[in-house]
Amino acid sequence: MSITIYVPQDAVALGLGANRVARAIFNGAEQRGLDVEIVRTGTRGMLWLEPMVEVATVEGRIAYGPVTPADVEGLLNAGLHEGGEHPLRLGKPEEIPFLKRQHRITFHRCGVVDPVSVEDYRAHGGYRGLEAALKMEAKDVVAQVKDSGLRGRGGAGFPAGIKWNTVMLAESEQKYVICNADEGDSGTFADRIMMEGDPFNLIEGMTIAAVATGATRGYIYCRSEYPQAFRTMRDAIANGVKAGVLGENIMGSGKTFHLEVRLGAGAYICGEETSLLESLEGRRGIVRAKPPIPALKGFVGKPTLVNNVMTFTAVPWIMEHGAKAYADFGMGRSLGTLPIQLAGNIKQGGLIEYAFGITIREVIEDFGGGTLSGRPVRAVQVGGPLGAYFPDSLLDTPLDYEKMAEAKGLVGHGGIVVFDDTVDMAKQARFAFEFCAAESCGKCTPCRIGATRGVETMDKVIAGIRSEANVELVKDLCEVMTDGSLCAMGGLTPMPVMSAINHFPEDFTGPGQQSFPAAAE
Repeated sequence: MSITIYVPQDAVALGLGANRVARAIFNGAEQRGLDVEIVRTGTRGMLWLEPMVEVATVEGRIAYGPVTPADVEGLLNAGLHEGGEHPLRLGKPEEIPFLKRQHRITFHRCGVVDPVSVEDYRAHGGYRGLEAALKMEAKDVVAQVKDSGLRGRGGAGFPAGIKWNTVMLAESEQKYVICNADEGDSGTFADRIMMEGDPFNLIEGMTIAAVATGATRGYIYCRSEYPQAFRTMRDAIANGVKAGVLGENIMGSGKTFHLEVRLGAGAYICGEETSLLESLEGRRGIVRAKPPIPALKGFVGKPTLVNNVMTFTAVPWIMEHGAKAYADFGMGRSLGTLPIQLAGNIKQGGLIEYAFGITIREVIEDFGGGTLSGRPVRAVQVGGPLGAYFPDSLLDTPLDYEKMAEAKGLVGHGGIVVFDDTVDMAKQARFAFEFCAAESCGKCTPCRIGATRGVETMDKVIAGIRSEANVELVKDLCEVMTDGSLCAMGGLTPMPVMSAINHFPEDFTGPGQQSFPAAAE
């Protein structure tokens, strides 16, 4: 009887030796005369336990982790193939508290299925959403997305149904569906985990979008730092065409949707949708002025639906279970679930899918287990490198678009990076300017020049050169960047800077408050 053992092959597991673990299991099993099939999966998102190996038993899957190649012999001797007892035995994955407490509706297949197998995807509920959509009028599919309350998960939080409706109503002989998979925010990895672990969920979501808007061609713009995700998406697309769920006459419906994955060149600014379109068309990634909006004049001048990976992958569940079932999660105008990515100085980093409304503190303490260093949390950045730094007094803020905005922060792509009490917030403010200066497309002066002047001024603050006056200069500079920048790159850079100044003013006095006379007029 064949024994099935699951070994992840997402980027984190690979970096921690998953391939060597898989080879050691195969070789060890062969030496013992065991008939073992090794299935390479994605991660379930508990990154501190990677590589986490699972074995299929009569009781269900049993997990072990983190496993190194040196552990394999002992595991096999302990009866790994039967779920035997061992110090690394974690039990059933779904019973691990980190996973058990989550609301997994978008990520429920990640770490479970063979990522590039259409058959495995369907065996675990895949393509039911598309089957439902193909039986409906396009306007009714769009209505489901509207009624679900789904908002863009790329950061802006714009209602997805409104964007879908605009593209649907646009008159054109050709329309496009484009996925923004240029996940460049620090501390974010949900898109990568999805593309590496459940690519057909993204493919299905984009296909539903094509059916709803009248598009016949789509592109996934994947960041260059994700080679494993790129390969997995490419292989899944090829298998989807062979299985008849992509290409011509999808599922015998008469509908057509051709999909390709394209690799970016490492520019953070291409996470902005118009810069992405410029890059996809073969030009340098520079922000376009709006209007016209991409929904009316996007890729090669045609109506284009641009959504993030997390937006598209929420759609199959919505179409299968209905808009109300999805809207029952969350709070206020932030409905559904949020993929939260927990990183930084944290004991248990990883992916958490939970309904909107959970507080930052609950994420850090209940899921993350506090700081890895054991020292107190001093600052938490939410929403990527352009998100605000929150002090302890704001950690009870719910992760909700409106509540975060009231606290002068943003949800963004759901990334949370934790810092303990050794962090220097003046240096973090300087980093925000430095990051913007490096990643700006250069089109508008407030972003291009403002970020560079920001670095120079923060260097003076940190050195104690007229710190008080230079902090005031930084504040003025932030106002100009916020009001004058063409896109969110320059417009949001002041958010981490000003939050650091406002919440941690003691870090902006400089070492000796050196004071120099003002220059002569």
